[in-house]
Amino acid sequence: MPRGCILIAGVGNELLTDDGIGVHAVRALEKEPLPGVILVEIGTAVLHGLHFLESADRVLVIDAVRGGRPPGTIYRFAAAENGACQTLASIHAMGLCEAARLLLRKPVPPITIIGVEPESLEFGMRLSGAVQVALPRVVSLARGTVLRWRHSAETCRA
Repeated sequence: MPRGCILIAGVGNELLTDDGIGVHAVRALEKEPLPGVILVEIGTAVLHGLHFLESADRVLVIDAVRGGRPPGTIYRFAAAENGACQTLASIHAMGLCEAARLLLRKPVPPITIIGVEPESLEFGMRLSGAVQVALPRVVSLARGTVLRWRHSAETCRA
């Protein structure tokens, strides 16, 4: 992975309907990739995704997040925001963040999470109606986030 890039990681279990939103979002982003952005389907193999973090300047994680709002609600928050992490439950994204903090030798790059409130976590590979409707907005939010990062001084241009 080239140094100075932006990483978008899709996490979650695509066999459990809405838990796979991160994987579905990365696949949608792959149809029109952004230059200098690495797209990775991490799924539930959080530890296997750590090596991708080592070269990234910024990381965007997409996952299912329980926040108590209606299904399909989209959340965006920095992983370092303790208040957000206490009220929003993202098992995979937070697992990736915590593992990175514990296992990587260098400082962890800033990690932002885009989460979607699930409607169903039953067995199945299709997103529920509410989360399917949210998917294009998630993809748009991910693209917009990357563009904002590129125009800020916080990250190198990839």
